[in-house]
Formats: sequence, structure tokens, C-alpha cells
Amino acid sequence: MLIDFRYKALDPIRSNANWVLRPLEYLMMTPRNIFEAGSEYLTTRGTLNKENQEMRARQAELSLLANQSEFLLIENQNLRQLMELQKQISFKTLPVEILFNPPNKVSQRIVINRGSNDGLKLGNPIANDSGILGQVVRLYERSAEVSLLEDRDFAVPVQVARNGLRAAVFGTGRGDPLELRYLPVASDLEVGDVLITSGIDGVYPPGFAVAVISRIERSADKNSSNVLCVPVAAVNRYRQALALLYDPQFDAKPSAAAATGSASPASMAPGRRQTRARGMQ
Repeated sequence: MLIDFRYKALDPIRSNANWVLRPLEYLMMTPRNIFEAGSEYLTTRGTLNKENQEMRARQAELSLLANQSEFLLIENQNLRQLMELQKQISFKTLPVEILFNPPNKVSQRIVINRGSNDGLKLGNPIANDSGILGQVVRLYERSAEVSLLEDRDFAVPVQVARNGLRAAVFGTGRGDPLELRYLPVASDLEVGDVLITSGIDGVYPPGFAVAVISRIERSADKNSSNVLCVPVAAVNRYRQALALLYDPQFDAKPSAAAATGSASPASMAPGRRQTRARGMQ
């Protein structure tokens, strides 16, 4: 050992032995290297799959948040429009929210979150910023059922905003257009005319938009007109609306302009100022 340490006598033998044994060492290390490489591959793949799943879940959450944000933005805009409508109304109103639409093939009704405990009464009209939605027909303590304009034989006294011609709008059933009845064939009607509440029944306050005339079929032989209309207030657009706590004994006070005849019915219509539907002029 002293001679090897001092004179490096065994270095050539060591080098040759290392050259001979190195392939055997690599061969014996191959199973371990394969196992480590496979374990690292599986670990990396599992980590990537987990991260991929987490990213997909996060993407779904962000998409849901974006949809909720858009929904809240639309809802906020609707609430602002209802607040503007409240400022134009001289009588009391009650904010309501549409809870659900009961499945019924015959009637067209919705359920709202206000009832008798909130001051709601049978017959109170329900409206949004576009116009009349319907009327309370069944009352509970904390909720109420509202019959919509499309409900069969649901009637609203109206007048044509353009010329003041009075008539009545009737519902014909789910999915069918409204009918404007009790008008002679020579009535001054045009497609696109806006129909507003006349207020003569003491239930609906005057001047609220109800429907727009979509088709007129005149029959000279029967001296009558078949007038079809579409509601201006879409119940499926928003969940918020207003209950109109209208009392004709106290709230039906004509303005000075109306008394002198200088104001037209359309100029007093809350939430809708034009006398013809947009896009139909």
C-alpha cells in the first residue's frame, strides 16, 4: 500500500478494471434508473392532470361569476328603471319579485313574493317599466298569484294612445296574441298603435302601456274587425316588478293640463312616451 501510495503502481490495473467493470455497473443500475424515470414520469403526469383539473374548475367558476355579474348588471338596470317609474307615479307602489311560474297548461299565472301582510290587495295591477303585466287574482299572507295579460278571457279596458279610441283587450291563452274587441270595422286603427289603460274600470290607473297592435283583419260583411296585439311588458325578461296600489277615489285626480285638454293620453303614460311602437313607424 505504501508503494502504491508513493509510486502509483496500481493505477494502470485500477484503470483497466474500471474500464472492464463500468458496463456491468451501468447494466446493474439500469433497473433502478428505469424505475426512477417511470416514477418521475407518473408523478409529473399526475401533477399535470391535477393542475389541469384545478384550472378547468377555476375556469368554470370564473365563467359562472361572469354570468352572475352580467345577470346582476341587468337586474340592477331593471331596478333603476323601476325607480324611475316610481318617481313618475303619484300613487303608492310596492316592489315585488316574481318567484316562479306554476306549470299550468290552461292559465298563465305567476307567483310573487308579496301578500296581504305587505298591503297587497286582490285586483292590484302588476307592472314593470314597460307596462302592465297582469293583476292579483289570489292573495295569501306572504305571496300572491298574478294572472297575466295572456290568460284566457283576461280583460283590460284600454284606449289607443294616438287618438283616444276606447276598447278592451282580452287574453286568449298561453302563447296566443291578445285580442282587441268591441270595435267597428271603420275604427281608426293602425298596426303599431300603442294601447294604454283607460282607467274607466277603476282598477288600472290610466296611461300605462298594455299592448301594441300587430295585425288588423277587417270584415266588411260582419261590420267588425279582428285586431290582434302583443303585450309590451315581457314577463320572462326580469324578476322585479311593481304592484300598483291604486285607489281611484284618492289617486284619480286629473291634472290641469288634462282638464284643459292640452295633454294627450300618451303624454301622461308612465314609462312609455311614444304613441307608436318603435320600429313600426
